[in-house]
Amino acid sequence: MRRLIVNADDFGFTSGVNRAIVEAHTHGIVTSSTLMANGQAFDGAVTLAKTVPDLSVGCHVVLIDGRPVLDRGRRSTLTSRDSRAAQFRDGLTSFVLRALAGRLDAKEIEAEATAQIRKLQSAGILVSHLDTHKHTHLFPAVLRPLLRAARSCGVRAVRNPFGPRRLLRSGELLARPGLWTRYAEVRVLQTFAGKFRETAKQEDFATPDGTLGVVVTGTLDERLFRSIAAIIPEGTWEFVCHPGYNDEELRRVPTRLRASREQELHLLTLPAVRELILKSDIELISYRELL
Repeated sequence: MRRLIVNADDFGFTSGVNRAIVEAHTHGIVTSSTLMANGQAFDGAVTLAKTVPDLSVGCHVVLIDGRPVLDRGRRSTLTSRDSRAAQFRDGLTSFVLRALAGRLDAKEIEAEATAQIRKLQSAGILVSHLDTHKHTHLFPAVLRPLLRAARSCGVRAVRNPFGPRRLLRSGELLARPGLWTRYAEVRVLQTFAGKFRETAKQEDFATPDGTLGVVVTGTLDERLFRSIAAIIPEGTWEFVCHPGYNDEELRRVPTRLRASREQELHLLTLPAVRELILKSDIELISYRELL
């Protein structure tokens, strides 16, 4: 049996991203989404989420590239040393280096993650699961405090950010040299996969068997989707996507994903893609059905 959760990240990022996620759910194959508590379009996302009760909504915990939810005084290892700036201090590279060096305070991560989950719950969102912006919870230094935060908020499902060993057909990689760097990065990070599974099991958290689509973020098209669908192993997997509209609001915020968001929206709402899933005997489910 093969089951697939299609999760749209970045709910709450912009109003155009919000609109696209709802469209990809109502007219396409998206079954779940994760909402950014610190997103500039948070309120609009909450309003839209309440119009689509079948969309499973989780928390997209942000620890880099944005503003924290908690007040400054409690996050010295996470925020800028500039007292005038209420911003997370790191981009991905520096965050990774500090995580590996043990220079992140677990209590501060737990407190910030708890505040973000609670913000969603206070707005009336039944939080079904967690993941993190740029998959920072694949590092043990982030995973354990994140799971403690989730448990304290009554959330018991989390994204498994690691993919199957066979991520893409070799022909696709040869045809798209630009994917090699991303592929190599993901392969290196697979060294943390065993520890992730062990920790999630110890803490009694539900997870999919892994994720699909991370390698092709920013380059996804119908051909790549068909290639991925053809090699989905038995079990329950999550396909990660980022639909959106490349409008003026998006162009005003920092992100590397712009035109690709509209390309993904088009793909996710193609009748041919839904037909492919049905013909491949893949069952679409949401995170609610994982528990």
